[in-house]
Amino acid sequence: MTVLLATSGDLPQGEPGAPALDAALAERGIDFAWVRWDDPAVDWAAADLVAVRSTWDYVERPADFLGWAASLDQSRLLNGADVFAWNHDKRYLLDLDDLPGVPTAWVASATQLVAAVDGLGTAVVKPAIGAGGQGLAVLQAGLDEDQAAPHVEGGPVVVQPLVESIHTHGEVSVYVIDGRVTARFDKVPAGTGEIRVHEEFGGQVREVPTGEVGPLALRAYDAMARRFGRPIDYLRVDLLHWQGDWVVSELELIEPGLYLDVSPANAGPFADLVVAHLQPRESRTR
Repeated sequence: MTVLLATSGDLPQGEPGAPALDAALAERGIDFAWVRWDDPAVDWAAADLVAVRSTWDYVERPADFLGWAASLDQSRLLNGADVFAWNHDKRYLLDLDDLPGVPTAWVASATQLVAAVDGLGTAVVKPAIGAGGQGLAVLQAGLDEDQAAPHVEGGPVVVQPLVESIHTHGEVSVYVIDGRVTARFDKVPAGTGEIRVHEEFGGQVREVPTGEVGPLALRAYDAMARRFGRPIDYLRVDLLHWQGDWVVSELELIEPGLYLDVSPANAGPFADLVVAHLQPRESRTR
């Protein structure tokens, strides 16, 4: 059985910590290869399964990426192109009525951005199609349209209140793989002047017991199953502590890094997911 793990051109060997996943797949007798999602030489139809992993450059060419995903045999693609199409634009945050979340506005013009920031006082603004904290800004009420314009010139953005607990509780990422909570990672920013928790901006990541956030992650998993009419193969739920409770800040359904460079906790469960799909159950048929 051949499995293709889709990655990007700048990560030809896979995501950080990929050797842990490589070893887990090899232990299970899986023949696999890391390949660029946009490599025209790849014979995707010959693969028994495609798993999207570190395709983090898709935000630069979302239409190409979504077209590629839709061109694959959906019965052999984990999560599926319809899931990717919904999740690639943070506008999906407006559709999470079943889940507690950070209040979110989606805006496409400088006028709308000024109004949204004025309504919050202090706001976090990030590209609606983006990843890794790139383009994120903290804005204060009172900016004019000329000041707002650069933030929307690249496309629509989402606007949320600044969640001050990012400096105390940090951000929590919980993984649900094949219906089971597999790992939790707590992430904190580099210092008081930074809110991005990403390692490339100095954030620190550590694995901790799942604790009280596991049930909320499973609620998100169930909500996605209802939305798409089938179980989601893998899901990362990012949480913030807002007004005394944990709430959803984002859902990662396309290519969430597994933090294998911090801990190999997700390597075995993800490899087991691959094995299960190579012997598909009736309930997984699309």
